[in-house]
Amino acid sequence: MNEVTQSEGLQLPYLEMGSGFMIGLSVGYVVKKSFKLMLLLMGLAVIGVFILENQGIITLNETSLNQNVSLGVEAFKQFVLFLKERLAALKIAGGASAIAGFVVGLKMG
Repeated sequence: MNEVTQSEGLQLPYLEMGSGFMIGLSVGYVVKKSFKLMLLLMGLAVIGVFILENQGIITLNETSLNQNVSLGVEAFKQFVLFLKERLAALKIAGGASAIAGFVVGLKMG
């Protein structure tokens, strides 16, 4: 009876690896698609601000703009690191496959 229990523990958790990969794939795909959408919206906002500045309606402080963009980039980097750490915490086999799925999802998105 003991031998059966020990041999069952040595099997690879295929179901966990598959579900971890799919979770990572979906998270990576959504992150990249949402990032692209965010870049599109930010680009449209920047074009709008430049048009308003050109018309003399507003004055643009370039130093403040550069700082805010840098803060936004850092916040996004922290968010991606949080997602990678969360996916890695799924379990040994599930975490490794989840990170692999995340990378594939980023490439696909």
